[in-house]
Amino acid sequence: MKIEIFTDGACRGNPGPGGWGALLRSGEHERELFGGEENTTNNRMEMTAVIQALSALKRPSDVVLTTDSQYVRKGITEWITGWKQRGWKTAAKAPVKNAELWREIDALAAEHQIDWRWVKGHSGHAENERVDALANRGIDELKGMAR
Repeated sequence: MKIEIFTDGACRGNPGPGGWGALLRSGEHERELFGGEENTTNNRMEMTAVIQALSALKRPSDVVLTTDSQYVRKGITEWITGWKQRGWKTAAKAPVKNAELWREIDALAAEHQIDWRWVKGHSGHAENERVDALANRGIDELKGMAR
């Protein structure tokens, strides 16, 4: 069975307090995940949402993963091959930012068949709006401001 995953990250200040959210859907079943970190970046929260969602899968799966982060989608589908060939350096020979998270996503992604999709954020896409709300809930709960 195909599993749909929707992910998002949020940050209040960049860096600043951040949150991540994920929605996993298999047929009629849905599971929401979210969390937060005190001092982080938006990109790290986007990546953490993917890591947490893929980590929640109990067996190798056929996944359609939708994110509003071009950084995540392009990083895993385009840029990572070159980074690995260059020993986790960018084309400009600088260390890849968030390399430990990229390694984690790469290892988790290798366990599944993943169709990586991008959707424009804040454009009325129902599931993207849901995971955006979950990411913000992660920040609110971290700050003791649960809505």
